Amino acid sequence: MSEPTTLAALTDQLPDVARDLRLNLGAVLGDGTLSPAQRWGCAITGAITARHPGLRDALLQGARAAGVDEAAIDDARAAAAVMAMNNVYYRGRHLIGKESYEKKPARLRMNRIAKPASTKVDFELFCIAASAIAGCGVCLAAHERTVLEGGLSEDHVHDALRVAAVVNGVAVSLGA
Repeated sequence: MSEPTTLAALTDQLPDVARDLRLNLGAVLGDGTLSPAQRWGCAITGAITARHPGLRDALLQGARAAGVDEAAIDDARAAAAVMAMNNVYYRGRHLIGKESYEKKPARLRMNRIAKPASTKVDFELFCIAASAIAGCGVCLAAHERTVLEGGLSEDHVHDALRVAAVVNGVAVSLGA
């Protein structure tokens, strides 16, 4: 089995038309409003949501090299999984547009959101990253509200969205 590709090696594979993404990825993974766990967690969640295993693996390697603990990494994976379900369900319910669906209980297990391995607010940021990529406005609004109530700012949400956007762009460009 070969060693996973590093993030630098992977971004070197980006076509010239995606040069801005290479620069943006370095910027959003650098210092900023988000803690390293939040930054890398949003990036890992984004790569999983964008369905790019090579990018996911390179980001996992980068997160570990940056000292991100396994609880945050595990939560990034869990957020991508649970939001893959929730984004489809809540977006679908919303798009149908009937009030009767809004009144029905989801009856879907989502215990990990209530009991994350790291922190609730970090898990919620990871959910924002997944929901942005999946395009679920209902989930974005709900998780943004929880993040703000948890003590983070709109700048944190904004930076989580930036990370998700850039990671998604990198995944699309590498797959093109």
